[in-house]
Amino acid sequence: MVSKSQIKLIGSLQQKKFRMANGLFIAEGVKIIGELIGAGFVLDHLYLTDDLFRQVPQAKKTLISESELKKISALTTANNCLAVFEIPSEKPIDQKGLLVALDDIRDPGNLGTIVRLCDWFGITQLVCSNETADLYNPKVVQATMGSMARVNVSYVDLPDFLSKANLPVFGTFMDGKNIYSEKLPSDGIIVLGNEANGISSSVEKFCTERIAIPRFGNLQLTESLNVATAAAIVLSEFRR
Repeated sequence: MVSKSQIKLIGSLQQKKFRMANGLFIAEGVKIIGELIGAGFVLDHLYLTDDLFRQVPQAKKTLISESELKKISALTTANNCLAVFEIPSEKPIDQKGLLVALDDIRDPGNLGTIVRLCDWFGITQLVCSNETADLYNPKVVQATMGSMARVNVSYVDLPDFLSKANLPVFGTFMDGKNIYSEKLPSDGIIVLGNEANGISSSVEKFCTERIAIPRFGNLQLTESLNVATAAAIVLSEFRR
């Protein structure tokens, strides 16, 4: 059985201020929870409708009913388990190889998808501006599908970080050079901008290269690509 105080705590973790105050976040589903446990994330407590995760000590898990799970779930359709994890300390940024930097990405789904793309393309360092969506937002956690266990996500003053970087900085712009015609290096920082406004002027001045995904439609009326879609194309080109 889940207590009223537990329901209140778990519900509060949908808001960033309470996640930060308690140092906790939630994850749902066997795959995501299993990957986070396997990656060494510290489990605070696990709530399940079935006796899964036999490796977890009994003191750390509680069997609950489906109706109880619906009360604490952040999902429209509740899964069969929900875990509360401790938010880990940020790790140092390893400035080797390819890094991705996000300038004010606000949509949780976009951030989660980009984390997953970084994992797919073997990029272990994702640097986010302080204005970017919170990694531990439940919607972001779910969208990563467990990839957050393998990608080091850091929050920084992005202009300051880029000003000190020793790698070429590739900004994605509408008026940049055709990415399909460029010789792309194996080391660098790829900057993706805000969904509505693109890369900010404070970040743009530190971009040493301007690249673009060309449009091929006859009318060319589409204003831009979704940032996660653009990320997939750009990362694929850098890895070719």
